Amino acid sequence: MNESSFLSDKRPQSVTQTTSRGHSTLEINDDRYDRLKLIGWWNQDRLQASRVLVVGAGALGNEVVKNLVLVGVGNLSIVDFDRIEMSNLSRAVFFRDEHCGRPKAIVVAEMARQLNPDCRVVGWPVDVTADIGLGLVREMDVVIGCVDNREARLWINRMCWKVGVPWIDGGIQEISGVAKTYCPPAGACYECTMTENDFRLMHLRYSCPLLKREDLQQGKVPTAPTIASFVGALQAQEALKLIHGREVGSGIGLIFNGDANHFYRTTFPRREDCLAHETYDDVISTPLTSSSLVRDVFEWTEQRLGLVADSLELDRDFLIEFRCENCHQSAAVEQCTNKISHRAAQCPVCLNVRVPQTTNRIERGDRLADYRLSQLGVPTRDIVKIKHSGGVSFIELGGDRNPACSEGPREALAGDSTDGC
Repeated sequence: MNESSFLSDKRPQSVTQTTSRGHSTLEINDDRYDRLKLIGWWNQDRLQASRVLVVGAGALGNEVVKNLVLVGVGNLSIVDFDRIEMSNLSRAVFFRDEHCGRPKAIVVAEMARQLNPDCRVVGWPVDVTADIGLGLVREMDVVIGCVDNREARLWINRMCWKVGVPWIDGGIQEISGVAKTYCPPAGACYECTMTENDFRLMHLRYSCPLLKREDLQQGKVPTAPTIASFVGALQAQEALKLIHGREVGSGIGLIFNGDANHFYRTTFPRREDCLAHETYDDVISTPLTSSSLVRDVFEWTEQRLGLVADSLELDRDFLIEFRCENCHQSAAVEQCTNKISHRAAQCPVCLNVRVPQTTNRIERGDRLADYRLSQLGVPTRDIVKIKHSGGVSFIELGGDRNPACSEGPREALAGDSTDGC
């Protein structure tokens, strides 16, 4: 069978223009997805209904988003708290000179909507480790990580594992890169693949427990736009396979050495004792919001579930106070630890680094039970863990949904909107 006969019965309807004398002049197809639909397993309706979260809007994120909107992924959310710099222009397809200084997530969303108006694209200039709730992640078909640090990867991995959503991690350096696919609960997760040296390097970024050093010279990872295109395409293609229900495997790495032009596939071993494998089963949606008091959550549990709540467990450690072991003085803080820098830990009297006193568990009689969940670092649309007389329940803050717009974080940076809502 030749190519023309193979394709003839698969082509969608086209429009033929004619002259006033009835002569055919040009055949125009009005379906932008025409060539995609020639792929035997392709389902454009499924793509249009799909939901994808892209974390990171740098070089990799630009390439991933470009590919996803070209094929018509219907609902795309982009998260990145960073702003565009001049150096981004040599590696990011969506960025222009006039975009410098603006939030990456907002600009990528704007440009992506121009590239394909069929797609609903929203950008959120927020931190994935602090501002993204599990309820949002739970609704996604796939999450794509385009971040440049281990902390963000660890957080994405644990979120996706808790709610059973597959995610695809990408990493690039110079002209080499890797794309890794994780499909919980099967196979290895990202944390399973971390070595002792990986954990050691991550711990070097902290001056005391839990507080990140903002002045540590981390250096810029050298990358070329070619490898961003290569790995971003692999990530987008694996996402398309997942959306279509095609087999991709879990704990699989696709690794490319650009110097040697060597490409290979590997399967990472699963660690059965990995702490990141916690799953939130049987999530219960509630009318509660991140503005609700902890006490409200306890009362809802008792009234609606008929169970006596003992405590609420936080995913993000809450910093109660700093204590200086040298001066023996304490200073109240009461903020989520990922909002506090190591500079804040320095004692104003003796300049020693003070010890943070933290908690991730709010007891029934605790004074913190009168705090709002948001004050304790719980983001909108999150899922909170409640321990009670019957065991454990996972409660989604369903009241944070706004039916008029995309559900998710609504924090914007000055001068930019979150695109629509």
